[in-house]
Order: sequence, then structure tokens, then C-alpha cells
Amino acid sequence: MRIPRTLTAFTRFPLNLGFSSSTHFFSSKRSQGPFHIGASYKMEAPGDGVTSAMQGPNGRENTQVSCVWTSPEGGQKIDIGKHIFCNRAVNMKNIVAVGFDMDYTLAQYKPETFESLAYNGTVKKLVLNLGYPNELLDWSFDWTYMVRGLVLDKKRGNILKMDRHKYVKVAYHGFRLLSKDEKVATYGNTLVRDAFDEPDYALIDTLFSLAEAYLFAQLVDFKDNNPGKISEEKDYFRMYRDVRAAVDLCHRDGTLKQMVAHDPKRYINEDKSIVPMLQMLRTSGLAVFLVTNSLWDYTNVVMNFLCGPQKLDARSTLTLDWLQHFDVVITGSAKPKFFHDENRANLFAVDIESGMLINTDNGSPMAQVGGPSLELPDEMPDKAYKVFQGGNVGHLHKLLSIESSSQVLYVGDHIYGDILRSKKVLGWRTMLVVPELEKEVKLLWHLRDTRKKLILLRSERDQIEDQIHHLKWSLQRECLDTAEGEKVSAKLDLLEAQCDRVRITHQETLKVFHEKFHKVWGQLMRTGYQNSRFAHQVERFACLYTSQVGNLGLYSPAKYYRPSEDFMPHEFDVISL
Repeated sequence: MRIPRTLTAFTRFPLNLGFSSSTHFFSSKRSQGPFHIGASYKMEAPGDGVTSAMQGPNGRENTQVSCVWTSPEGGQKIDIGKHIFCNRAVNMKNIVAVGFDMDYTLAQYKPETFESLAYNGTVKKLVLNLGYPNELLDWSFDWTYMVRGLVLDKKRGNILKMDRHKYVKVAYHGFRLLSKDEKVATYGNTLVRDAFDEPDYALIDTLFSLAEAYLFAQLVDFKDNNPGKISEEKDYFRMYRDVRAAVDLCHRDGTLKQMVAHDPKRYINEDKSIVPMLQMLRTSGLAVFLVTNSLWDYTNVVMNFLCGPQKLDARSTLTLDWLQHFDVVITGSAKPKFFHDENRANLFAVDIESGMLINTDNGSPMAQVGGPSLELPDEMPDKAYKVFQGGNVGHLHKLLSIESSSQVLYVGDHIYGDILRSKKVLGWRTMLVVPELEKEVKLLWHLRDTRKKLILLRSERDQIEDQIHHLKWSLQRECLDTAEGEKVSAKLDLLEAQCDRVRITHQETLKVFHEKFHKVWGQLMRTGYQNSRFAHQVERFACLYTSQVGNLGLYSPAKYYRPSEDFMPHEFDVISL
């Protein structure tokens, strides 16, 4: 377990906010250089003292622009929700290139519009292409219901939240809460522990997956409550496969991206901190690159909206001004395969005016057979070909003259697609963007007294149980006379009643505490007193994590991010904290 170190004078936070054993808060220290299945609800606004301008499960706020570190106003106290948290040391002085994913990293999509658009498109594909009942067209999407880190049991139609040891703590069948006995009977009475991985389970680790998880739960409820409406051949597993197929159809026909391109402001959050952050990184001498699975046409639209000189609408003309903030842009990267050097995907240069692809030899343009010859010396300036498609990480390293993988910091939102592969396979330094974290951290600060109460209640329960066990031992093992036996029994009854009261109070307080974060699933990073499966993944694979990509601009580009000290349980009674 990791406990935060002593904090600087101008930063005031609780010592342990209880969401990840690797949590640490950094101060900004200057360095050199109509048919609706399921109970729908809206998240409660936080209580007094907590910002309540939340937009949804991604935790994004309509906040004013924070000052970049290099500005005269920079280097001051950083809002608690915008801190960068450290699991593994990252010395920015050793970093030579910083890379970014685009979708859900630089571009944060609005769940109430974009996820609803994806949901509605998927439902239409299920009905029109895959033969599902027309009733589905009347369904609606509650974008606040699902959270990241859940696991879908495809065979049983269950949605699970697990702790870091892969024990199921919360389980729903569709939208019906499973009892403790049902959970134990299904997931706790086996001789061999389930790995909870594909192909029988689906991991909900991206914000884009929330809509398909919600739709799967709706289909499970619909099938259970309407026998015969869905073919008997379509069991829960097949229904999930159909949902995935419908999602893929929405991507392939281009409907989603065409809608976003027509009106980016409707679907993407504006973030004025991105450009100053990119400018600061490049001015400090770092190379900056973009690696995205989106193709050039869509990438150009989104990046124009985020970094361009004007706000886009259907009548706006796209410019290429945003490219000045990047040294290399790789589109159509097919992550996570991109991170394998043995991946033999060809690297093409993109003609940014026409969108046409040009053959390359490790990034250098090649003449086409039968076509006009290329004047190579005139065609190879960096500015001419900085946009590419495909390839692999080896191509990227050559384009940026990277000598060691540890010199790269990559920022993404996807545990598996961005963070795990780049960290585990390459050894890149990684930063995970977790938009939900901003709200979670602020609530943890606001509810710190409740958490202290929970700790005291748990300790009190342990002490009472120890006394009960001792008295029971006395009754069973010691030869007590009648009077002494009655006296011990009476005391035992009182303690057991007291223990029940403390237990009930603790359970009710813990339930209310978790519901402050989410009515159904509780804290994102916690399940009861254990780190959640999602928090465990963040701790394992993300060197750094934060709520917004622009938070990187609030810190010195030469900062040494240091993790807090690790502690194991046996050390708490020995080391004075």
C-alpha cells in the first residue's frame, strides 16, 4: 500500500483519499528548463464545497482555462481535480518525445450526445440488419448508468464489478441486483478460479464501451421479460455478439464520424488548455507526436476543432495550422498491433491536401512504378511529410530518432489499446487520462470525515468481535460455575447486540458513501475496502494518471514525478506516519 508523502505548504489534502494505493498528490514545483428498460437516474450533484458543474460519467467540467506552467500565472496551486498522480517515477528530463492518442484523450466526447448517437445507431443496426424486434427503436440510453472497469458475463447476462483480486463484489443480471447468495453460488463455489477474460467475458475499459454495455443489459431484461420476442437461438452470448457486430457496422458505414464532422461542437468538449500545453512541450525541446486509429480525414476535422484558429461548423473550411504543434502524426495506426515492432504493416505518407497515400521506405517517399519520378531531395523536408498512415512503432522510433523506449511518454485513455501494450511491450513511460477522476477526487476530499468514521466503525467492530470470541471460548473451554456462566452469557449477549448495531451502522454508512460517487456502482477506484479491478490496472500499467490531458501543461516540462513510498499492512503498526 502506498501512502502520500508530506505535501507542500500551499497544498492541503487528506493524507489518504482511499481510491488507489498508489495515489499521490503533487504540488507544482518549478524546475529548470418511451420504452426504457432499467432504472434511470441522474447523478446527484456533490454537496457543499464540491464543484457541481459535472457533465456526466466522464467527470468533465465546464471550467475556465487553467494557466500553463510557463505563463506568468503558472506554477501556482493546482486544483485538486487537475493533479497528476504518480505510480512509477518519470523524470521528464530523460524524455525526448511525448505522444498522444486522439479519441477520448485529446478529444473528449460528450456522452449525452456522442454516446447517445452511437447507442441509437447500434439499436437501428440491430433492428434493420440483425432482425431484432422493432420495440428496440423506442428504447433510450441513460449515459450515467454504466461506468468503466465493469465486466460483462456474456453467457449469463450479468454485469460485474470486481476488486483487484477478481472477487465479484457487485453483480447485476440485466438491471436486477443479484443477492449475496446468488453471487456466491455463481462465482464463489468453484474449484478453479475464473480468469474473467475473453471469450466468455467482455471488459468495459473505455468510455465508448458504456453504451454497448447498457444496451446489453437492456437486451437481457427484454429477453427475460418477453419470452418469444427474441429468437431462442439467440442466447445472452449471441446477443452480445450481435451488439458488437452492430457497433462495428456503425463504424464501417461512417455514420458516427460524419455526424461529428458536421457539427464537432455538439459532440466534442472544447478544451483551450491543449494548444498551450503542446506549445510548452515543443518549446522545451520535446518532440510531440500523435498516434491515432482514426484515418486522416476524420483526424483533420477533430484536430481542427481542438487546435485550429476557429470554431468549426458545417460551413467552416479546414486548415492545416494544427500540424504546427506536432512533429509526426500517424493515423490509421491499428493500435494495439502498432506497438509490436514485428508487425509488418506498411507505412504510407499522407498527402495532406488530397488525402492520398504515398509509398514510403521507413518514412521516406518512394516513386510509384509507372508514375512520374520523385525529386527526392526536394520531397523530403520534415514539413512536407509529417503525416503518415499505418506502420508500426519501429517506424515511429526512426522518424523521431528515438534511441531508447524509455525516452518516450505516451498519453492515452485505453488501458489495453494505449497503456498496457506501450508499457509492457515497449517500456514506454505512460500516462492514462481518466476524466472521471476529477469528480472522484473532489468528492473524496468533501467526504473525508465520513471515511474517517468508516475506519473507526470498522476498528470498533473488530475489537468487539475479539471480545465476543474470548467470552465464547471461556464458556466452552473453562469450568465456570452457574453464576459466573450466567454473568459471562449476559455480557456476551450485550456485546453481540452492540456488534450488530455497529455492523449495521457501518454497512449503511459505507453504502451511502459509495452512492455519493455512483448510485449503482459506487467509487470508480474502489470496491468496498479494496481497490477495484480498474484501479488495479491503473496502478500496474500507468506510470502517471490524471483527469485531463491538458493537466500536463500545469507542470514543469522538466519535472521529476516521484511516487509515494509503498507500505505493506505489517508496517503500519511499526512506522509512525
